[in-house]
Amino acid sequence: MSDVEAERSGNFVLVTRKGGFGLATACPSCLPVYLYLRFANIAFNLLYDVTNPDSDHIPYFEYGYYVAFNNEKGGVIETLKQEGIADLDPKAPSTYFSEWLSTKALINTWLATAIEYEIWVASDSINACKIYFSDLPWLLAKVLYKKQSQAVKRRLGITDVNASEREEEIYRNATLAYVASSLRLGDQSFFFEDRPTSVDALFLGHALFVLHVLPDTSVLRIDFLKHDNLVKYAENLKRQFLDGELPATSIPRSHFDASTSKSNSRRKASHWSSKPKPKPKREKTEDEKIFRRRGKYFFVAQVVAVLVFLSLFGGVERAELQDGDEDGFAYDD
Repeated sequence: MSDVEAERSGNFVLVTRKGGFGLATACPSCLPVYLYLRFANIAFNLLYDVTNPDSDHIPYFEYGYYVAFNNEKGGVIETLKQEGIADLDPKAPSTYFSEWLSTKALINTWLATAIEYEIWVASDSINACKIYFSDLPWLLAKVLYKKQSQAVKRRLGITDVNASEREEEIYRNATLAYVASSLRLGDQSFFFEDRPTSVDALFLGHALFVLHVLPDTSVLRIDFLKHDNLVKYAENLKRQFLDGELPATSIPRSHFDASTSKSNSRRKASHWSSKPKPKPKREKTEDEKIFRRRGKYFFVAQVVAVLVFLSLFGGVERAELQDGDEDGFAYDD
């Protein structure tokens, strides 16, 4: 790496959710971005955002004075390619471009849906709370988990009437995706041209999450383990790119100042220091005042959410009890 490249990469910061389960980040949407940067041999600092547990803009990547959010312009990996920071993917004239694109679509749809279903619907709240809400009070974590679980069910079109059919469809699609991926990979080290692309980052992120985070009883994990070449692929790449000590530029640190505005994917980034030097008192800027007000609003909103949760679910339990009385559980006079 040249001096210019080294100086440029010194400003690269990847912000993800916290690590766990033996992984640098346990977030299924953060892992592929982390792996893509490792595949591209890009030096970067890794920070953890613990203040926006249910935000869809995580992960995000800071480069200089700008930041690329996960929920804008196709995600962080697409921005890395567009900005010329790291582009590992084939272009349209390539002989295998169409197959590469269809494999990528398969991972981003059927397999992504299966992971989302496993986290928020099929499993209990333990893993989800560890990944997303571990720094929050227990009750607040439960409220946010319930809220996200209901949002995922709506997004996946799951109702009380069709829950069984949708579950069967989601797992059937995942099974087909594993079969297709296993056939495509064969005995190769990577999916295409014996070198990593974003398809490898996406699939390896999925595979590591399935193997290391999902419980042994998970339907998705059991299905994945049936494909020996996929398991070997994940283990070999994890050993090659992830095992051992992380470089000094990639030591995880806690992040406490995440921006949540959504005006443009190229925007000024925040800067943090683990041990800020004491500074003389000064008048607060307008941005700082706005940030403090937003913090207060967020706190109040969470308190209100807890109260609403308790009142609604308490009311449901009372209503169910009353209905039970009408169905024959009331005492006879």
